[in-house]
Amino acid sequence: MAPTGLWRGKTPILLASKSAARRALLTAAGIPFESIAAEIDERALETPLRKEGPSATGKHLARAKALAVAAANPDRLVVGADQVLALDGVMFAKPRDLSEAKAQLQRLSGRSHTLHSAVAVARAERVLFETVESATLTCRAFGAEFIERYLADVGEQALLSVGGYQIEAFGIQLFERVEGDHTTILGLPLLPLLAFLRQEGSLAG
Repeated sequence: MAPTGLWRGKTPILLASKSAARRALLTAAGIPFESIAAEIDERALETPLRKEGPSATGKHLARAKALAVAAANPDRLVVGADQVLALDGVMFAKPRDLSEAKAQLQRLSGRSHTLHSAVAVARAERVLFETVESATLTCRAFGAEFIERYLADVGEQALLSVGGYQIEAFGIQLFERVEGDHTTILGLPLLPLLAFLRQEGSLAG
């Protein structure tokens, strides 16, 4: 989408992510952006943070992504985001393979979990804004045959997000109830981000 008349920034923002869902959210909102993957080791960073809880972990990782890209692009506004899934106090990481995705889905079946989605905005070496929003999702009870069929359909896509699902696609079939903002569930809390961009002057008020 071409920049709209609402955009006042001199340059597009940099999104420190290659996530298709996050790119789609910004595009739909009319926010001009360029996407650059943040070169950080998420697993290494999150391991010592687990004792601090999912919200703190998500915020730290979103901040790390934004600062990593901002360091190489000090004159640009950079948006970093991260999402952590917590079930009964246990945090999930992205599954490493389909076997791990299957195990995660088995644990989620018939239970409620919380997605903690963090967003951070940085310029140069400074974090200008950060927040964490949460949503609660309840999976319906599904059996082993369904999980096998689901993973056969989605394939490697199951490895792209915690829990082994993309709710904007086939993953919607896992759920019986969803409570929370849709953009938070997709991993980029858009309403607080837009509010910051208006306050900062990049968006018309």
